[in-house]
Amino acid sequence: MSVVVLQHVPGEGPYAIAAALESAGLRMRLCRLWEGDPVPDGLTGVEAVVVMGGPMSARDDAGFPTREAELALLRAALAADVPVLGVCLGAQLLAVAAGGAARTGTGTQIGWGGIGLSPSAGTDPLFAGLPERLTVLHWHGDTMDLTDRAVLLASCDRYPVQAFRVNGSAWGLQFHLEVDATAVEAFARAFPEDAAHAPGLLPDTPGSLAALGPHRDRVLGRFAALVAARSGRTATRAFFTPRAGAWEDRFAHQAPAYAAAVARMGLKPGQTALDLGCGTGRALPALRAEVLRDGTVLGVDVTQAMLGAAARTGRSGLAHLLLADCGRLPLASRSVHGIFAAGLLDHLPDPSTALREWARVATADGTLAVFHPSGRVERAARHGRTPSADDPLARPSLEPALQAAGWDLVEYDDAEGHFLALAALTR
Repeated sequence: MSVVVLQHVPGEGPYAIAAALESAGLRMRLCRLWEGDPVPDGLTGVEAVVVMGGPMSARDDAGFPTREAELALLRAALAADVPVLGVCLGAQLLAVAAGGAARTGTGTQIGWGGIGLSPSAGTDPLFAGLPERLTVLHWHGDTMDLTDRAVLLASCDRYPVQAFRVNGSAWGLQFHLEVDATAVEAFARAFPEDAAHAPGLLPDTPGSLAALGPHRDRVLGRFAALVAARSGRTATRAFFTPRAGAWEDRFAHQAPAYAAAVARMGLKPGQTALDLGCGTGRALPALRAEVLRDGTVLGVDVTQAMLGAAARTGRSGLAHLLLADCGRLPLASRSVHGIFAAGLLDHLPDPSTALREWARVATADGTLAVFHPSGRVERAARHGRTPSADDPLARPSLEPALQAAGWDLVEYDDAEGHFLALAALTR
């Protein structure tokens, strides 16, 4: 996994962004677009996308051969809720990808100048707690119009859109928050005609950076921490989001196996059943059939696109669909009688924590079903390997993991056509 950084020209690098990513233990994949590095054509292995500035225009493809590829990557990141940070040109591209527009401004804005934070910045994950006014480095001539789903975070009189957020994890900064002294000097060398419009640029830099530095580091550090904390969820969303539309048609034939597994959980009418990592909801009809009309069925998934696909199949009428992390459930303790987890446990970044969380929400007589529509031998063969005792679903691995989390393994069925492990809370 890595943070993809799209750099358009030599002088406009990630600077303090790179330092923040490194401090958070994140790996950076720098794409030097001016040298011909390709824009990634998907989000596989991508923890976040950072798009830097440049002299080209976000408004059209003229002189900007990678524009469409960058917009495609940003749209994919927005759809999958992969964290994004766009700077200057990158912010304008983010605005376009989100449904807004880039346009010609009223003239260049270059040099150190003030911005004011909006009230929404007070609760923003990156900007909360910053002063109401900051002095930042401006270096642009174009501007942007935001889509209705964007939240304005900072503005100034001349150019009202200075910072914004789209959804919960994509930020655009029209100004250059990433700069240090080296960056400002590089900008001035690379664009001397622009720098001539700001005669106080270099003399003002030491004092401006001294004032801005702590706030810069705070914002960029928060972004890096958010990327690191969400890494596991980001990988899952990046994988499933582009596949959600075809997922149900591809695996609809597995519905009988799901129903047979649910039938072995011993659920009763009126109880509460939980489908973790529910995807398109193949287990939801069977769970509803067990708890009947008076029962409650919950479907939890971390990928919005999969929940959308479940709703399109009509399964939102069978269950309450929740966008949530299966390792941090928004449910009360001792509230769920049956937990169904298909194809999930061996793909979680921290299975032991998840098993403890599932034990927390289970009732004293609750049942956990760990299921897969293929047996371990069959799945290993598909990947060109043989089953291993180190496999998280192998009994020597699974049983002690369950016991450590407060579960007793009561049934272990690793058959040719399915895998099912049933567990009950330790009494």
